[in-house]
Amino acid sequence: MKLSIIIPVYNEATHLNELLFYLLKSTQKSSDIEILVVDGGSTDDTVKTLLQDEKISIVHSEKGRGKQMNTGAKLAKGEVLYFLHADSFPPKDFLKLILFKINIGKKAGCFKMIFDSNHPWLRLAGWFTQFNLKFFRGGDQSLYVDKLLFNEIGGFNENHAIFEDYVFIRELYKRNQFCVIQEDIKSSSRRYKENGIAKLQFHYWNLYIRKWLGASTQDLVNYYTKHIK
Repeated sequence: MKLSIIIPVYNEATHLNELLFYLLKSTQKSSDIEILVVDGGSTDDTVKTLLQDEKISIVHSEKGRGKQMNTGAKLAKGEVLYFLHADSFPPKDFLKLILFKINIGKKAGCFKMIFDSNHPWLRLAGWFTQFNLKFFRGGDQSLYVDKLLFNEIGGFNENHAIFEDYVFIRELYKRNQFCVIQEDIKSSSRRYKENGIAKLQFHYWNLYIRKWLGASTQDLVNYYTKHIK
């Protein structure tokens, strides 16, 4: 069974190759893997400096995380899709862990998460991700999904400029097709450092509440653009 890792990127020259080295090292004994880096029109050296390896392919797409992930999924050769952020590092044996879950019928899921920070609030936020509740889900935890199930749902809704992963994961929960693998993926806290931890968390909660109350995608995007770097 082949796993296709899909990494949507935009101006990630500083971080991307570190992740790619890590993924290749973690899967060096396996040929059942491909890595699709889906670039949304980066204006830095993301494409120019991309690590060269037979397992890595660069794919070009319109900008937009949903569009980029769907583009990668369409080109993926694997029976299992694994969506991963450019600054999130899954556990070293992620391939074995994901394929084991697939083989026992768990067709979709993520890892519980820790941040690369010892700040008490971020440690608490990471602690909550161990629970299999949709409220605690987010793209930083990565997402694996059986490709047939992905296609059945119709992929990510590209009309959602943000919350595209949340909307898709809700569909998985409706089908009772989601599990949380109890191993840690380490996610970057850089956005919290740039915006301020309390400030950013306040805005995230505000966005979730607005979404729950029925705010339009454009209203959410406007709020995000105004308040979050």
